[in-house]
Parts: sequence; C-alpha cells; structure tokens
Amino acid sequence: MRFRSDPATIRGSIAPVVSPFTADGAPDLGSLRNLVRWQLESGSHGISLGGSTGEPSAQSTSERAAAIRAVADEIADRVPFVPGTGSAKLDETLELTAIAEQAGADAVLIITPYYARPTQEGLFNWYSTVAREFPGLPMIAYNVPSRTAVDIAPETVARLRKKHANIVGVKETTKDFEHFSRVLHVAGRDTLVWSGIELLCLPLLALGGVGFVSATANLAPAATARMYEHWVNGDFEAARDLHFALHPVTDVIFTETNPAAAKWVLARAGLIASGYVRPPLVPLTEAGQATALALLKAGAPVLEGPVAKVVM
Repeated sequence: MRFRSDPATIRGSIAPVVSPFTADGAPDLGSLRNLVRWQLESGSHGISLGGSTGEPSAQSTSERAAAIRAVADEIADRVPFVPGTGSAKLDETLELTAIAEQAGADAVLIITPYYARPTQEGLFNWYSTVAREFPGLPMIAYNVPSRTAVDIAPETVARLRKKHANIVGVKETTKDFEHFSRVLHVAGRDTLVWSGIELLCLPLLALGGVGFVSATANLAPAATARMYEHWVNGDFEAARDLHFALHPVTDVIFTETNPAAAKWVLARAGLIASGYVRPPLVPLTEAGQATALALLKAGAPVLEGPVAKVVM
C-alpha cells in the first residue's frame, strides 16, 4: 500500500487481469497468481482485478475477497494494486472495499451500481457513502455505461471530488471521447483519469490522462506498457506505432463477449489452467477461435512470451 498515500503515482498500464476458474468452474487462485507474476515480469505498471474483465457479477463476495487477498499477496507492494470492489448492492460494496483496504490495496475501483439506473443525485449519494466509510483509501469511480446503463456526468464527478478528498478520479469506459475532455475540464485537470476503452488509451494521454486499464494487457502486457512509456518519454511516433500494432490484439479480446477470448488464449498459452467462463457467458465458439487465431497472427509482432507461442 505504499502508493496509497500518493494516488497520482498510479499511472501507466494498469492490467485488469481475468479471473481464472478450473474446468468445472471453481476459483483457481493458483492460475490467478501465475497471471499476476507474468504481468509483473512483462512490465505492467499496476494490477487491477474485479472489473468487467474479471467477471465480478458471476462471483460471490467471498470468492472476490479471496482473489483480492491472493493478488495483494502476490504483488507484495511492488506496483499499485487497484481492485474493483463495487457491486449493485451497497452492503457488498462496503464489505469488499473494507477487505481491499485491509489487504493493502492502493486504491479501489467502484463501478456505478448497475441495473437500477440511479439519477445523478443517487450516484452522488452512493459514492459519498462509500467515500465517508473509508476516508483514507483513494477511490476511483468506474464509469462504464455500456454495462451499467447509467453515465456519471462530469458535473457529478466534480461534486464528488470537491466533497471527498479521497475520490481521486475516474476510469472512463465510454467511447464518447468528448466525455473524457469534459470531465477534466469540469472536475479539474488534476483529476486522475484512466481510459477503459482500448483504442482511446493513447489519445487520452494527450488530454492529460494518467494511464489506462486496458483488457488488451491480458494478452500483450509488455507492448501495452511500452506504449505508455514511449508517450511519457516523448517518443510519440513509437507510441503511435504500438497503438496501431495493438489493434488486432484488441480485436481478439472482443471477438465474443470479453473475457471469453482472452481466457481461451491464456489457456492455450499455459498461463491459466482453463478457459472456463461462468454463465451466462460461454466459452469461445469454434468460429470465434478461428477468428481469434487469425487476429493473433496479425498482431504477432507485439506478442511476447507464452502468448506469442500460441501462433507459432
């Protein structure tokens, strides 16, 4: 938790790892730890867990808690750890956030409560309640309207930041790039903003974003991290080259509903024991597998390690 006191240091490529399961659907913490080790060896600047890529709504609170503790232990404070602790239920959100705080998380990612479609006042009250409970823990609002059916307005982000010092920023997973700009304009350019949209990761840096939480890092962690490093080092052309080279790898991720394709590739690479996804998701179909392999071949120049061997 050495980054907790200065959340502005949580920058770069924060890899949102999948949640591995055994072939019969049980949690596989051994594979999860292996993924974290590979991410750290590959140069990812931080680790996230329990966002959309991690199938949180298909897991019990106790399963999510065990995963948070395992990942925190594996990271051992080497890079920032930013687990997702949000739920559609406030009591679960508070319980998981407390567990993350105790485990040593540097910040937590709180998704907007899904299905209920709260008003902006409802969102303000929701985040305020969580922030008041954990005043010493940095919090990042997770805006993903394609999954939650509600959008956090830039003005609501501004209200929350003004009211609560520990609400430090937002992960924006919206394809409306204007929204990114309006958040930084209205809530202040010191607001920490990460992109959750893969093809907007690099463009956000030009506006002053601090990094990204990109599912593409599950398959190409080294290249995704280098893209950020090239940008901050002023090598913009190299950053752009990686941005475009990563396109087919990003397309693998979304061949079918994420994270089915990522898990299928990671299992073939031997990084996890099984590509199992919990219902209502289904494993990658045969047609999806063929598409994923073709895209992996197109993205081969940016693949490294076990994933690169999948297309050899």
